[in-house]
Amino acid sequence: MPAFDASAYGRSIADIYDATVRELPTERAVERLHELAGDGPVLEFGIGTGRLALPLAARGLGVAGIDGSPEMVEVLRAKPGGEDIAVIVGDFSATTVKGRFGLVLLAANTIYALPSQDDQVRCFRNAAEHLRPGGRFVVEAWVPNLNAFQDGSALRLLSMSEDVVVAEAAQVFPAEQLMRTTKVRMTAEGVRLLPANHRYAWPAELDLMARLAGMELEHRWSDWDGAPFTDASTAHVSVYRL
Repeated sequence: MPAFDASAYGRSIADIYDATVRELPTERAVERLHELAGDGPVLEFGIGTGRLALPLAARGLGVAGIDGSPEMVEVLRAKPGGEDIAVIVGDFSATTVKGRFGLVLLAANTIYALPSQDDQVRCFRNAAEHLRPGGRFVVEAWVPNLNAFQDGSALRLLSMSEDVVVAEAAQVFPAEQLMRTTKVRMTAEGVRLLPANHRYAWPAELDLMARLAGMELEHRWSDWDGAPFTDASTAHVSVYRL
């Protein structure tokens, strides 16, 4: 699989992104992040359309962001309060923001949008360099499951309701830990194809990246409610402390 452009995802989905994440546990995530951030401020890598950043700012925390997609940032800017959040369009594995933060956030599998292990290592270092002593880096991601693939490909139904049906086709390239997916979103208005590329990693690999950046694992949960992380967990919320 050839190298991919990490900023391409936003170009394909920005106009309907909010509709695709309505079922995510946003309120619970914001509550947990507020607890972890303390007095803040918060820096979000991959801030997108502000699903988490805007409610965190509404709670009185200072919030800044970095995102690779100008299209996603444009949607954020159009929302109430969006103009008040300082956002830089750039590669969050390398782009820097002035100041030190109590919490750096990388949610919704966005760590996998970086196209290589080297980029992901740089991302962890960039997060650490933005943290004040004792600050936290929070990463939310799915746990790779190659058992779902047959001959390197998989097709699954993600969700179905009276209004929307979402399926996903995927190809996996284990030698480089790369995955190519296209979600097919079907509504009464028509069909949308939402392609995405991923450089996936297991939790233990992310832990090593954190150590290389001078951080240690403080918590790992299966979800934002703090459910224990087990062999059966399909996702994780990992909290690293500087």
